[in-house]
Amino acid sequence: MRYLPHNNADRQAMLKTIGAADIDTLFADVPNEALNADFDLPDHKGEMEVERALGAMAAKNRAAGAGPFFIGAGAYKHHIPATVDHIIQRSEFLTAYTPYQPEIAQGTLQYLFEFQTQVAALTGMEVANASMYDGSTGCAEAALMARRVTKKNKVLLSGGLHPHYGAVTRTNLELVDATVVQAPIDVDASEDIISQIDDDTACVIVQSPDVFGNVRDLTPIAEAAHAKGALLVAVFTEAVSLGALKSPGEMGADIVVGEGQSIGNGLNFGGPYVGLFATRQKYIRQMPGRLCGETADAEGKRGFVLTLSTREQHIRRDKATSNICTNSGLCTLAFTIHMTLLGEAGLRKLAMLNHEAACKTADMLAKVKGVEVVNKSYFNEFTLRLSKNAAEIVDKLADGGVLAGVPGARLWPHDKDAHNLLIVAATECVADDDIEAFSSKLAEALS
Repeated sequence: MRYLPHNNADRQAMLKTIGAADIDTLFADVPNEALNADFDLPDHKGEMEVERALGAMAAKNRAAGAGPFFIGAGAYKHHIPATVDHIIQRSEFLTAYTPYQPEIAQGTLQYLFEFQTQVAALTGMEVANASMYDGSTGCAEAALMARRVTKKNKVLLSGGLHPHYGAVTRTNLELVDATVVQAPIDVDASEDIISQIDDDTACVIVQSPDVFGNVRDLTPIAEAAHAKGALLVAVFTEAVSLGALKSPGEMGADIVVGEGQSIGNGLNFGGPYVGLFATRQKYIRQMPGRLCGETADAEGKRGFVLTLSTREQHIRRDKATSNICTNSGLCTLAFTIHMTLLGEAGLRKLAMLNHEAACKTADMLAKVKGVEVVNKSYFNEFTLRLSKNAAEIVDKLADGGVLAGVPGARLWPHDKDAHNLLIVAATECVADDDIEAFSSKLAEALS
C-alpha cells in the first residue's frame, strides 16, 4: 500500500510557496535522458533468479587484487590490516549511531575526538571536524566557508584540481551565485594561478599532490592569497602522502580538505568514503559539520560531548554553515583505528614504501618506447603521455590482465589534449612482478 500524505491542494500550496510553477520545474536540472530513461528490465523475477542474474553481472568485474593494479586518481588500493575490521566491530563502538546523548554514546564520541586530533596533526592545522561525506563535498564546503569568512564571491580552481572535486564545487556554488573561475588543465604544474588572484577573490583551491601526481609548493600561493585578503584551500586525494610531504598547514593553508579513504578503507566500488576537513582556530565557527570535545562528567571523570554542530538540524537555517546531516561514522572509525595502529613512524614508513613503488614503476615505464613521464616530482602517482590513445591502451592491457591506470579521456572527455594521458598510481601493494607485467604489456600495446 502506498502512503501519500499530501493531497493536490497541499502540493499546489507548497509549489506556490517555493515559487515553482509545477512538479516538473523541481526536476529541471535533471537531464531528460536520465529522468525518462527506458530501462530494459523485466517486471519481476524470483529471488533466486535475481541473485543468479546479478551474480553473472558481478562476475564481469575484475577485483583490484586479482592482478597488477595501477588505478588511482582519487581512490587507492592499500593494504588494510585485518585488525581494523575486527576492532570496528567491538561493542565499545557499537553505541548509539547519533552522538546526541553522550551518556550512551561515549564510544562514538571518543573515536570522533581521536579522529579530529589525528586529522589536525596530519594536515598541520589547529582544528578538524568529525568528517565530511568525502573529499569532493569537503572541497565544496570549503569554498562556501571561504565566502562566509571573506565576504567575497570569487573562487579560483586550479587546473590541477581533480575534475570531480571541481564539478561538485561548481554545482554547490551555483546555488549561491558565486563566481567560479576554472583554470585549464595543468598537466605539468606550470600554471600561474597567482596572477588571477584579485581583491574579489574569496579563495584559491589548489591540490597537492594534484590529480596528475605533481607535488606543489603551496607557500607562494598562500602568501599571494593572503595579500589580497583571500584564503588558500589545500586539497589532497591521497591521505598517505601526508606521511611524507610538508603539511598544508606548514605551507600557509587556511582550510585543508581531502579524501581519507586510503587509510583504513577499501575501494568499495567508489564509496562510502570519508572526507577530512581542517582549518585555523579563528575560523572554527564557520566550519561545517560536527565537532566533538573533551569534558568531565559530574564525578570528574574524562568524557566526550558534541561541542559544536552548526548545521540546519540543530540551529536556525540562516545561521547554519551547512546542511550536512551527519558524518562518515564507520569509515571514520576505520580511519582512526588504522592510523592508531600505524602511529607516526608507521605512517612515514608506509609513505616511503609508496614513493619507492612509484619511482620503480615510473623508471621502468619511462624506458618503454612511446612513453613520456610528465612529472618532475610526485608521491605515489604520476602521469604518462603516450604515443597512442590512452583509453584504447588501457582496454588492451585490461584484456591482458593489467589494470593500467586512469586515461585522461575519462576525466576530461572533451579535452583532446588529455586523451593521450594516463594517470598511474603505485602503492605499497604493487610488487616487482606487477611492474614488469605492466611494462611488457604496455610495450606490446604501443608497438
